[in-house]
Amino acid sequence: MSDPLVEVPLREIAHGRTGDKGDRSNVSVIPYAEDGYAPIAEQVTAERMRAAFAHRGAGKVVRYDLPMLGAFNFVLDDVLQGGVNGSLNLDGHGKSLSFLALSVSVTVPQSVVDNARAARAGDGA
Repeated sequence: MSDPLVEVPLREIAHGRTGDKGDRSNVSVIPYAEDGYAPIAEQVTAERMRAAFAHRGAGKVVRYDLPMLGAFNFVLDDVLQGGVNGSLNLDGHGKSLSFLALSVSVTVPQSVVDNARAARAGDGA
């Protein structure tokens, strides 16, 4: 039986965390299950992340691969509209930016989605 490919938002196979410093935000993307790492590495590039944040004026975006942690960290310049002290934005810290990052789509085998769901439910994976 073949494992069909499905297109899903990144949030189906990964979760995220954010941090900030000035007008720079970092967004970590962490797959729920180990088999989610490779498709994220292949498909979620710095360029794709920059495009997702273009409406916020994203400048330079750098992706750091953290294979020993099974995660990725994206550092995005100029996305906080001046940052905590310089912005009237309701989310000057950019804590909600991980939700935007996790809306990026990926195409993965259905088993990757199934394993992520099992990991979230505590059933292993």
